[in-house]
Amino acid sequence: MSRKSLMAKNRYGHLIRLLYSVVDLVVVNLAYFITLWLAGGDSPLASRVTLLLLNLAMIIVLLVFGNVHTRRVLFADRVAVEALKSVMLHAAIFLSAGALISSTDLPWRTVALFYGIFTVGLGTWWVLSKQLLKWYRMRGFNYKRVVVIGGGATGERLVNELRSDAGYGYRILGFFDDDTAFAGVPGYKGTLDDVEQFVKDNLIDEMYCAVPNADKENVTRMIRVAENNAVSFYYVPQFGPTVTRRFELQTIGNVPLMAVRPYPLSGTFNRAVKRIVDIVGSLLALCLTAPLWPFIAIGIKLSSPGPIFFRQARTGYRGREFICFKFRTMRENKDSDVVQATKDDPRKTRFGNLLRRTNIDELPQLLNVLKGDMSLVGPRPHMVHHTEMYSKLIEKYMLRHIIKPGITGWAQVNGYRGETKELWQMEKRVECDVWYAENWNLMLDFKILFLTVWNMIRGEKNAF
Repeated sequence: MSRKSLMAKNRYGHLIRLLYSVVDLVVVNLAYFITLWLAGGDSPLASRVTLLLLNLAMIIVLLVFGNVHTRRVLFADRVAVEALKSVMLHAAIFLSAGALISSTDLPWRTVALFYGIFTVGLGTWWVLSKQLLKWYRMRGFNYKRVVVIGGGATGERLVNELRSDAGYGYRILGFFDDDTAFAGVPGYKGTLDDVEQFVKDNLIDEMYCAVPNADKENVTRMIRVAENNAVSFYYVPQFGPTVTRRFELQTIGNVPLMAVRPYPLSGTFNRAVKRIVDIVGSLLALCLTAPLWPFIAIGIKLSSPGPIFFRQARTGYRGREFICFKFRTMRENKDSDVVQATKDDPRKTRFGNLLRRTNIDELPQLLNVLKGDMSLVGPRPHMVHHTEMYSKLIEKYMLRHIIKPGITGWAQVNGYRGETKELWQMEKRVECDVWYAENWNLMLDFKILFLTVWNMIRGEKNAF
């Protein structure tokens, strides 16, 4: 592709943040005028000084959080969290400035109304803006031209991530490695001696260096190539696939350190927020579903003799056992504590099969949530027998118990539920569970709950 056509493909890229920031200002002004309309034109909020302060506060917020529009890999739940943080910062700036320069006290109800509208508006716009930008990039615009230095396992993992979503806007033009064994691999462009000329000829935007840590000479050489050609340089640490925790860069004097970030739910505030949502959500769900319980109980009794509820020991928070409740869906049998349910399991009753397909059999676990043994969202609790077995076969398996188990979870909404015939299926489930524990936020919980309900409506092939 010629230099001219490359510039045509990316000519508006540098304007995206400016354009989106202008829309951010439009959102705060729309929220202001909608609030005036709802509160009445004679509201103390109706002044030029107030409008000016709202916009100045938004400009400061954009200086702090404006990179949300340029970060290429940012999931919708994280965007919503960033929007909420932005609104909180805006409120702190606006209210502080207003208290200093204005003698008029704003009614707290009017202020609350404004920030309610502003929160919904900004959050919706930011999530929508990321989707618009992904759509724009998928059409071949605003992409980054990338090369990867190092063709080993770390380089391969990086390439897979960069290619996992076309909406990220990465064009991987090739990788380089001094090991000529890669010569026949698609995408291989040569040794490290060939990097600089390739960078110049192809107008590379970013270089990702994934060579081994000990190869200091080549790392330094690649940094020099990037600096001489105005290319952004990123070094990819050789942590390996088993290290997924987030790190943050710190220093002691001039010595850089990589510090492991704590789990989000290790903080008292986050745990308290999640617990409040669990209590409110489970009580609400129990109230809404209570009329169904008598009919479910009758159906279970008519389907086969035995109790209405099925009680089973499961592994919970930090490996502690607890009794998990479910509506009974099988005939009483001696294998219930060791054998998973299968698609055509003869132990299931017809009515029980219906309960399983619709996930109604899980409703009694709302009682486990109220007791504090479980959460609405978290890793699904496994039978004690399976915990003992898989903890010996899967590395990091027990890390899924660093938080409370849940009625639904990240693994379930990603399709990893039901019977695990092969080890890789449980490995993927554990991978999702650990990712959730390391990346938890409240918006992610709401997303999982929404996807769970949506999957129940449309049906799931692994629900049996």
